[in-house]
Amino acid sequence: MPLTPSQTASLCAACDALVPSIQREHDPHGFWARRASDLGVPGLFADLIEALPAAQQKEFGQLLDLLGSRILGLTWGGPLKPITVLSPAQRETLLQRWSLSPVPQLRKGFASLKNATCLLFYGYAEADKPNPNWPVIGYPGPPAEPPAFERAIEPLTPEHDFLLSCETVIVGSGAGGGVVAGELAEAGQDVVVIEKGPYLDRDAFAQRETEAMDRLYEQHGALTTKSGSVSVLAGSCLGGGTTINWAGSFRTPDYILRQWADKHDAPHFRSPAFQRSFDALETDFCIGADRDAPHNPQNRALRDGCRALGYHVTDIPRNQRLPQSEAEWRRVGFSPFGDRDGLKQSTLRTSLHRAVACGARILADTTVERVVIENGRATGIVGFYAPEHGPRVRVTVRAERVVVAAGSIHTPALLMRSGVEHPHLGRHLFFHPTVGVAARYPEPMEPWYGPMMSVVSSEFSKLDDLYGPKLETPPLHAGIMGLALPWRSGAQHKATMQHADHLGSFIVLTRDRDSGRVETDKNGQPVLRYTLSSYDRNHVLRGIAEACRIHLAAGAEEVYFPHNSAPVYQRVHGEVELEKLLAGISGWGWKANRFPLFTAHQMGTCRMGGDAKRHPVGPDGSVRGVAGLYVADASCFPESSGVNPMLSVQAIAHYTAQGLKSTPAQPARRPVAATV
Repeated sequence: MPLTPSQTASLCAACDALVPSIQREHDPHGFWARRASDLGVPGLFADLIEALPAAQQKEFGQLLDLLGSRILGLTWGGPLKPITVLSPAQRETLLQRWSLSPVPQLRKGFASLKNATCLLFYGYAEADKPNPNWPVIGYPGPPAEPPAFERAIEPLTPEHDFLLSCETVIVGSGAGGGVVAGELAEAGQDVVVIEKGPYLDRDAFAQRETEAMDRLYEQHGALTTKSGSVSVLAGSCLGGGTTINWAGSFRTPDYILRQWADKHDAPHFRSPAFQRSFDALETDFCIGADRDAPHNPQNRALRDGCRALGYHVTDIPRNQRLPQSEAEWRRVGFSPFGDRDGLKQSTLRTSLHRAVACGARILADTTVERVVIENGRATGIVGFYAPEHGPRVRVTVRAERVVVAAGSIHTPALLMRSGVEHPHLGRHLFFHPTVGVAARYPEPMEPWYGPMMSVVSSEFSKLDDLYGPKLETPPLHAGIMGLALPWRSGAQHKATMQHADHLGSFIVLTRDRDSGRVETDKNGQPVLRYTLSSYDRNHVLRGIAEACRIHLAAGAEEVYFPHNSAPVYQRVHGEVELEKLLAGISGWGWKANRFPLFTAHQMGTCRMGGDAKRHPVGPDGSVRGVAGLYVADASCFPESSGVNPMLSVQAIAHYTAQGLKSTPAQPARRPVAATV
């Protein structure tokens, strides 16, 4: 629903408080004088709100109504006036107090406003109009426009109500669904793949940050947990997370496979057949092919800093072909927004191509409302096809078997909507909770170029039993950098962003022991509930401290902690001051929304195992209580994988597919129809 004039005015005032106009003597590019509203950020923000689900639109409306009310003063100890009549200094104080407020809803409100405003101010650009902040911060923007490209996949584009029949219908096209589709289609099965996101390929990957997030990511890149405390990055496009991820391809560590097998009565995780699935996938997806590629500066910093401190560090195997030129090497860093060069061996490039070549049919832009279950057997799906430009069309697929691979967020919600019941369905949601620790280096880092994530340290991955953080690097682009860096004032944030091309970042990616859950709202849509436990938070804080030490060992001049009120540590302060600072880190107050917390790895919620009472999914991928219904994605994980999960998902999918190939599907009880 559109914002009211009052809500629009409040949003504009908040955006301009976060990115204010600041007078500076020397400001040749107008960077300091430029406000958020000078770039149209409030209007872009309003468009984003309108694109969100109804429940989140309502929450934003309530937040903006509060900002426009006189009772606003009670929330920060200021005058009883709406934000629109406060002075610039008062607006800034309001936001500062909200960011540290003891009231969770106010911290959530601050985080929601800050994250979207800074992302749009630094990240938004149009095809013929670069962002005017980029020259100042040293960000080049995406390379030239996409190349001409002949597509190998042509999804179905129904224009009226649609009825299909097939042997196996697969819901989801990412690491799980894509692999199952390729395996079954090559075995001669009639396969239909359903994907709720759009089909975009090399010729459509403009690699403009906010545009890509709008088109390729779940909820336009704005998905969070119910509390707003965790930003959730998930793919919503053909190829799913494999289209937008950072290419790291880790086998599930043996000690975690052992835990899964022993604790969850699932010995197949330690079987030779499961290892053969890893072997096959590493061949199919060219994993490890670019081990000899040069690291970018921030990956070198992680490597060099770890070596200087005597910490474990190694290269990351990747499903990415070697770049053939310097230009390709530089463009690799933009592939979270779509891989123009086709170097990343996503399911879009591999399994789905093979499936289509063997006759598989693909429906993109199609939301599955429910799995049809008749007499205790899955017999197909019903949903709707809704392209960006075109009418909404009903879709029915009658199938002998249904494989759900919609991810750890949507798979449990779909099963719940379909009437599947199990006490553990939707529970055991793991996140690998992640924070970034940035630092300024004397030399250019340009963290948007080169292989995104090519070095990892596992020095602290088993701090306590089998849990702890890994240290890796993220691709950093202007908008995400603006979102992730701490905001203590408009001037402080701009001053930090001015050094963007000299910033390097490490991520602290923690194997979480304690989990959340996925519920459904009144419309059957997923709601994510996750609270970082004190146990896992201690591991995150240890990772933050070690990331700081590694930055400094690699030559950084100052370190920016991921906290709304943390000081900046400068190298000149000396080692004694550093250790004193790090010793007190747990006392800073790490409540939800006082620090930016992310997840790009959603796992669990339909965990696989041998105990029918504890595991909704059996070791063969079958959903308990419903014949002909299977799950093959990260929701099957019994616990978190401890490493970037793509290859683990693909191994489960590949292993499950071998069983599906050897087990004949049972025909649906009623006749299936052809396309109408």
